[in-house]
Amino acid sequence: MRSASEIQAEIEKLSHAEQRKLAQWFAEMQADAWDAQIEEDVKTGRLDHLIAQAESDITAGRTKALDEVLDNG
Repeated sequence: MRSASEIQAEIEKLSHAEQRKLAQWFAEMQADAWDAQIEEDVKTGRLDHLIAQAESDITAGRTKALDEVLDNG
């Protein structure tokens, strides 16, 4: 297997179009891996404490409407 620096050097030799294609593929691969990790964390209960905290915050009224949070004006 090649080292990261060897792979980086090869990527730098690619055309801009090929670099964009590779970047898109890599982003999709990372997104798929993230999704798989989240699914695993949900199945194993690793996120249960966060869900419970969110539910508690909602019940206690410690939340804001999304449009209020996203309002940058």
